[in-house]
Amino acid sequence: MRLRLPQERPARPPTGYKIAYPVLSGDGARTGFTGVSLGGGAPYGVLDDARCVYGRRHRVPSRLCDCGFHCLHASAEARALTCEGAHRRAVVLEVAVLGAYIRYEHGMRYARQRVRGVRVGPCPCGRAATRFADAGWGLPGWRVLAPDCGGCSLGRSGLTFAGFAERAGGPLTIVTEGGATGGPPHVDADADATTLAGLMAEAALLQARLDWFQGRLARLADGGQAGTADR
Repeated sequence: MRLRLPQERPARPPTGYKIAYPVLSGDGARTGFTGVSLGGGAPYGVLDDARCVYGRRHRVPSRLCDCGFHCLHASAEARALTCEGAHRRAVVLEVAVLGAYIRYEHGMRYARQRVRGVRVGPCPCGRAATRFADAGWGLPGWRVLAPDCGGCSLGRSGLTFAGFAERAGGPLTIVTEGGATGGPPHVDADADATTLAGLMAEAALLQARLDWFQGRLARLADGGQAGTADR
């Protein structure tokens, strides 16, 4: 006898939660996400279909395969995954589960999804994130991004939350851990003040060194002219 799973026909798409890394295409035109485990090498968009990562020709999800998108039922469980050292810089996604799906005790495996919201954790320095910055690694054709306070990754390219949402190709809400929305990006005044103070101190130091070098050059020039006149 072949066992059949119970059929569900919900009035609205189920909601799920998962963790992922934000990504930016190499040409800077598109944004998306990439998973942290199975299928992590295949970035996906805000609205996308799952494909079998093993290259098998079957409908996703299949009961005989573990491919497809995965999500958890509870946001708290997804956020708990970001406590692991390997996933500290991942973001939490709220997704609408579309198409066929298989329900498990803690989550679902399914064929199609729409990313509706992104919850961004703090910068590694502990301040609230104000943008996404280049994380220093990536995938072919894609650069992985990570939460940044705006001051810790000054030398790396970055993207505001609003800019990320615009390039996502669909409506997307971005919320920082402190509760600030990503419509216009949240600005951390303390981070900006600290950055400005540091830049001013460096500029003053460079100016002092320049003055010292100019003084030395002037003395050397005067000494060289005086020696020529004595001859």
